[in-house]
Amino acid sequence: MPAQWTGDVVGQMHLYHITKRELADGLGVTPEYVSMVLNGHREPPGAEERFNKAVQEIIESQSV
Repeated sequence: MPAQWTGDVVGQMHLYHITKRELADGLGVTPEYVSMVLNGHREPPGAEERFNKAVQEIIESQSV
């Protein structure tokens, strides 16, 4: 079962029209890996902080 934070990340992605590819590019990983983490199939250490930071950076870059 995915962690609660993944739902928050997916919600932010939806609100700001962020694709898995954009998030993957920001993280330096593949879109498939992003899917695995967000769906609870992988639980790498520090993922919550990395994913939240990447989403926030994308949001900030959109408002410039």
